[in-house]
Amino acid sequence: MAVLAAGPLSAAGSVAETPAVPDSAATAAADAVEKAFQALIADDDAAQAEVDRWIQETKTDDSQGPDLSGITLKARIEQRLEPVRRAYERFVQRHPDHVRARLAFGSFLNDISLDDEALVQWKKARDLDPNNPAAWNNLADYYSRHGPTRLAFECLDEAIRIKPSEAVYQRNLATLVFLYRNEARIHYRLADEQQVLRRTLELYQKARRFDPNNFQLATDLAQVYYYLKPEKVENPARLKAAGDKLTDEALRAWLEARALARTDLDREGVAVHLARVCLRAGRLDQARQYLGEIKNSSLAAGKEALEQTLQKLEKGEPVPLSEL
Repeated sequence: MAVLAAGPLSAAGSVAETPAVPDSAATAAADAVEKAFQALIADDDAAQAEVDRWIQETKTDDSQGPDLSGITLKARIEQRLEPVRRAYERFVQRHPDHVRARLAFGSFLNDISLDDEALVQWKKARDLDPNNPAAWNNLADYYSRHGPTRLAFECLDEAIRIKPSEAVYQRNLATLVFLYRNEARIHYRLADEQQVLRRTLELYQKARRFDPNNFQLATDLAQVYYYLKPEKVENPARLKAAGDKLTDEALRAWLEARALARTDLDREGVAVHLARVCLRAGRLDQARQYLGEIKNSSLAAGKEALEQTLQKLEKGEPVPLSEL
């Protein structure tokens, strides 16, 4: 699955105690440790930024001749990041109880695909400070990719119990529940997939309450409506009303996402979804209106496909749901 988003590192890290040290000396020692930690983080950030720049430069390099960029780039990255790794190792050896350093070191190792070594650091951070939600969130990230999924659910549940107002944790759990629907159904003892999807929607809605201006989060929430079905009822009129209500909710979710878009491309991308929702619901005039808003050439293929679907529906031709 996609890597779960990292939560904010807790400020609850500690350093090894030194007994019988005067307060002023203890404060000075703590300040020195903090200064060293911040310098380490700055070195990490600088190295990662430089590596990112190299990767972008390689992508835009149009030079002729054999392409050896992948080989040389890998070596350059390893050479650039190795001193940072050694610096983290020295720091945690000197300050083994520094929670934020354990979390940061784990994230560094995770970034360079040393997942099992990252797990060791995150477990140590969790053991040192069981009330640090970032440690639980990071452990959930590991278990979401390597299993068992049950532990990922448990870790995110704990992160949310500790800090329920953190949008990242709510969003991560929503993503996990959505991607592992059968496991989530069993873990949370839900009746069926539709209940799982409703739980996903609730979690995304909670995340949005704490992070209301996040465009990507709003689109994540809106995507869930593609999978939701109206409640099964025998009465045809009530079934249609339930379907219309669900369509209205989906359109409202996408309109809320569009209001947060910062670029014309993002706004027109949402228009694609608005048109698709309307087509699925048989609201052809509305679909045509939204399709008319799409101008960007990068969306032309998707727009054309939906226009062809619209034409079929207008002629009364059957259209498989896969086309929508």
